[in-house]
Amino acid sequence: MAFVRACGLSELTEDTPKRVEIDGTPVSVVLTEGEVFAINDICSHANVSLSEGEVEDCAIECWLHGSSFDLRTGKPSGLPATRPVPVYPVKIEGDDVLVSVTQES
Repeated sequence: MAFVRACGLSELTEDTPKRVEIDGTPVSVVLTEGEVFAINDICSHANVSLSEGEVEDCAIECWLHGSSFDLRTGKPSGLPATRPVPVYPVKIEGDDVLVSVTQES
């Protein structure tokens, strides 16, 4: 699993998603409840950026139709989305937020 620097921890604001691109993959990095999460930035229902949505209760809400996705699992909590979005492992090293978007073989 290859970890890549996504951003600095100091660049994150609590409950405010930050959109980054890692190896061509759009990722939303979120600091919430003292933890950092990385989730694919594209809603599985409407192909819009999740980082433009709001974060609450460890979930990110798609701004277009209101589907929320669990930041830990990527699973939607209700309609209209029915498919999860990928979540990615995160490591913190100093001020660096490292994310792996590669799959283990």
